[in-house]
Amino acid sequence: MLDNYLNDAIGEEKQQKKYNQHNALVDIDDVILLIDGEKLIGCGGIKKVDKDTAEVKRVFVADEFRRRGYARRIISEIEHLAKAEGYKILMLETGLPMKSAQALYTSCGFSYIENYGPYADLDSSVCMKKNIENNK
Repeated sequence: MLDNYLNDAIGEEKQQKKYNQHNALVDIDDVILLIDGEKLIGCGGIKKVDKDTAEVKRVFVADEFRRRGYARRIISEIEHLAKAEGYKILMLETGLPMKSAQALYTSCGFSYIENYGPYADLDSSVCMKKNIENNK
């Protein structure tokens, strides 16, 4: 479901060549799922970067559940999970064309940073960070 959305938003060939290598499910350490009966509302996860930092991965809400606050809830749950596991910083990457995702993340307290790690040379990526150490 998420891959189909990203293929539509970014372009399948570009998605496969540039992004899929950084979004393997086996690399995600913890996952949040929101489910309504038998329907998946949305998901998100974290991947360990180092002892203090986790990367937010694969945040997605199904079309029929969008604009209801579920993405914000997923981000909040990810933040609580990361803090419980001792992380102090959350980082993430999203696509430059994903303006609604960027707006969500900034409204949740993330700020723009220089592209990091595997995204450093991807001009179609935007990276963000949030210090969660002192947030309640």
